Parts: sequence; structure tokens; C-alpha cells
Amino acid sequence: MKTLIKNGLFFSGMPNEKAIKQDVLIDDDGRILEIGLSNSFSEEGLNIINAEGQWIVPGFVDSHTHYDAELLASPGLKESARHGVTTIILGSCSVSAVYNSAEDTADSFTRVEAIPRDVMLPLLEKEKTWNTPKEWKAYISKLPLGINIASFIGHSDIRMKAMGIKRSLTDNESATPQEREMMLDMLNDALDEGFIGLSTMDNPWDKMDGDRYWSHKTPSFYASWKERKSLINLLRERDAILQGAPNLVTRINALNYMLASAGIFRKPLKTTMIAMMDLIGDRYIYPMVAFGSKAINSLGNANFRMQSPPCPFTVYYDGVDSVMFEEFPSGEALRHLAKELDQRNELINDRQFRENFKKEIKKKFAPKVWHKDLSKAVIIDCPDASLIGKNFYEIAEENNKHPVDEFLDTIIKYDKKIRWTTTIANDRKEKYKNLYNFKYNLISFSDAGAHLNNMAFYNFPLKMIKIVQDSIDKGEQIMTMEKCIWRLSKEQADWFDLDCGYLAKGKMADLVILDPEKLKNITENVDIEPIKEFDNYDRLVNRNEGVVSRVMVGGKTIFENEDFVENYGKTEKYGRFLEKVGQKNKHLKKAV
Repeated sequence: MKTLIKNGLFFSGMPNEKAIKQDVLIDDDGRILEIGLSNSFSEEGLNIINAEGQWIVPGFVDSHTHYDAELLASPGLKESARHGVTTIILGSCSVSAVYNSAEDTADSFTRVEAIPRDVMLPLLEKEKTWNTPKEWKAYISKLPLGINIASFIGHSDIRMKAMGIKRSLTDNESATPQEREMMLDMLNDALDEGFIGLSTMDNPWDKMDGDRYWSHKTPSFYASWKERKSLINLLRERDAILQGAPNLVTRINALNYMLASAGIFRKPLKTTMIAMMDLIGDRYIYPMVAFGSKAINSLGNANFRMQSPPCPFTVYYDGVDSVMFEEFPSGEALRHLAKELDQRNELINDRQFRENFKKEIKKKFAPKVWHKDLSKAVIIDCPDASLIGKNFYEIAEENNKHPVDEFLDTIIKYDKKIRWTTTIANDRKEKYKNLYNFKYNLISFSDAGAHLNNMAFYNFPLKMIKIVQDSIDKGEQIMTMEKCIWRLSKEQADWFDLDCGYLAKGKMADLVILDPEKLKNITENVDIEPIKEFDNYDRLVNRNEGVVSRVMVGGKTIFENEDFVENYGKTEKYGRFLEKVGQKNKHLKKAV
């Protein structure tokens, strides 16, 4: 039966198309048949959806997720879908779940992405029957997908397969010519199947899990840029995309990504890098990255985009179970001993260790993502209820101790039973106008599906919409709402070459109906809900009651009135695997 959505304020996803009240007629096959002024269609024999007083917008695109494991157990991806995200991209940060064994794959994912290994490994051992992109795609196509999926292939994935896990994790061990040829073949195979490109990783924080190679960096980190050259050349020739994370300690090799994108005497390479944020601990990095991005695009004929979350970047941690501690040596040592608590506590009690920790945590000019300001670290759960609501500085003053000593003593006493929160970036709303309107970033980096009990940005599109609408209501407009919707949908779909994110005749009806009167229900608060399919592992989630009235994928309703349709993610398939549009050539060989 055809569906008619009537009386809604219609946003096409184009920034310069003024939103007006229109009706949307959807055909039986899920495509938009017509768009017209209100009451321009006969309602006879149609399924009628009345969107009076509401907005009809394209489904949002989340271009940086780690749903590679959750997709296998819960293909509805409910935490994104309920907020109007109808397309996600996985395979980020060099890790994908395609080529390697269940154990090798899990070990490359679970520590760095804070996904429970005792859940992901058995899941992969049970489900993983594929070893190639074609086989993975065939498996995915049989799942009852709730929303649309696109994917990078991970550099760590192909390097580990080509070299073997041990050699791929060895310092100064380069791939042989034969192994480089294997990696080219694997990348070619992925591109042939519609994967959008290659994701890489240069950040030393990203480390392996498991007993075999605990605390080794992920395989992509060990690859020189000379070794990567043939892969990057292949991406350029096939009009594919490079995603990467620079070394967040030194930051210098961010230039490698920018220069790789440059198109002087060659084609530019679409390149996206994480992440451009207004860091509390380093206020200079945001303008520096913005300047570099603008320079390489305008002067270097590049197609380079940073990724930027549009809201305060607030995190939640249990003890020192945080990747942020990897950015300085003393914290790195604590993380390394996470499985050996007696040894870790002995180290914490060492006087010299404490002195080193104090020196490292207060370094003003060292590159940093975490501000390391313990006065901004607020305890939200602890066996000692008197500590809840206080920061570590306050507790230290009460006990006449150094804040670092207080922090380390509480870690010994409570370990992961002490839970604290802090905001590390995007705390200054006066900077949002520049962030939202910057020409060379993508509104992205939710990390959905990872860091399950450390952060929750599943509703980042709704947060941006609220912030923009608030600015309009105050007469201090950050941007038009049309441009805001475009940044969250069509802009990203176009940049990643995906056929989605736009509402027009002939397009699939992946759309969201929003109630603007309920935007006030969007807050920075998070809730905790267990993931049933992950052995009830707790996940931080966002809730904004009433804001999303309905979500449709392929012309069918998947979410309505704060609930999913029956058997969603279990039997009926709504989403689809999105191949990169216009992928050039097939299995193009490049000399190694």
C-alpha cells in the first residue's frame, strides 16, 4: 500500500531549499513517488500519516561508528535508529571484522573500542563464516537490517591477514613486496564489493587485547607511510576514501593525511581524519587544525575533511579504565597492568611513580586530549556515598593531600567501583557557530557501538538541531535549519558517495518525522540500559522523549511513539548495504 505523509514541514536535505509545508507520497517499493503542496493528492486507498506541526527530514548519516560486532547480534542497531539515524558507516579506525580469525579480530577491537571481549569473541566464534568482503557482504545481506550500512575496510585487518598477527605487531617490521601485493588485492576486493575505502590508525593509544599481544599497538600503527603508499595510490586511482587518526601524542603526522589528500599534479584523494574539537586541555589545536584544513584544501587542491562532534564531549570512566590514560607514560603503565591488580597497586604505591605521575599530569605544553584537571573530574558513583558529587580536588583538600595522591589512593581502594565523569571538549557554546559552519569538517565522530559505558552520542544529530533551533529562537542564528539538516544528512551522503540522505522523487524514503515542540527534551543527560544481545552488558544511552515521532527506512516505519515495530531487527529487513556510488574500475592493479 502506498503511504502519504501529509501536512509536515518538509526539509529535502538541500541547504538552499526553503522548508515548506508539503506532502510526501511513498510508493509500495519504498521510493518517493511525488512531493507536493498540502492536500494535492487523493487520499483514497493510501496509508495516511498526519505530520501536522512536525518536521519531515531525511534520515541522518552517522559516518563514524564501530557497530561491526553489535551488527551481528542485534542488526536493528536500535540505539542509533531510535534517534533518526538511518545510515551508518562502520569499519572505522583501521579495524574491521572481515579477513581474520575470530580471536585476531576480537583482540584488535575490544580494548581500543572498549567492547567486552568476553562478549565479542564468542559472538565472532559463533557467527563468523566469512573470510572475504564478498562473503561478509553475503552474510550481512541475510540479516534483518534495521538501517542502512556502509563500510570501510580496516588497514589493521588487511595487514594482519597479509603478514600474520605476530609480524604485523612488530616494530620496524615492514611488509614484504609479496605481502604488499596481498594487501592491494584485499583492498581491491573490498572496493569491488562497494566498500567506500580504507581506514587507518596512527594513534599509539589504540592497543591490542587478549593474552597473546596485550598492549601492542594495532597493526596499522606499525606500517610506515612508505609501506602504505601503494594502498593510498590505489584509493586515489579508484576514487575511494582514506579515513585516519593521527598520532594524538605528537600530532605531527596529521600532515601526512593532509598531504595525501592534496591534488597538485594528481587527483585529490578524499581523506577524513579524527577529530577537530575545542579541547579544554589544548585551546590552540582547534584553530591550528582549522587553519591546516583550510590551507591544504584551498592551496593544495585537496579534498580533506576533519570530523567534529557537535556537542560537549563528555566521558564517563570507572577507575583508570580509560584510553585517555594511554597518552602519558605513567597512565600507560597503569593501563598495561590492568589485569594484574596487585602489581598495579604496588606500582601506584611507589614514590617515584607518583612523582612521575604528578609531573606528567601537570605538563602545560605537552600535547593532550584529556585536560588532566582533576578538579573537573566529578565522582558520580562510589561505595563511599559521601564522595559522590565531589571532584578529586575537593576531596584532596578535605584530606589535606595532593590531588594526584588522593586520586591514586581512591583507585587502589575502589578500582572500577569509583565512577567519574568529565567533559574534555566542546564546552564553549560560543564556539559552535564556527564549528558548525566550518567548510572543511564533517559533523561526525559519535563512535557509536564502541566505548559502550564511557560515552553516548547516539543522538548527536538531534543535539545539533536543538542547539541551532535555540540560536534561531534567541535571534542569534548559528545557521539556517535547512543547512543544519543538510550537514547531518545529504552533505555526508554526498561526500561518502552514498545514495541516501536526500528526499526527492525517486529516492528511497529514509526519513524522520520530528516534533519541534519537544526539542526541549534533548539534554546532555545519559541513561544506562543493558544490551540484551551482549549478555546484558550496560550501555550508556540517550533519551529524548517525544522528539522523534517516527522513523522510516525504505518507506516502512521502524520506530513510532517511542517504540520499535514488532520483530524489528529479528525477522523483517528494512535497511540495505549501501555500495559506494561511482566506484571507479574493478580490481585495479598498482605496482608495489
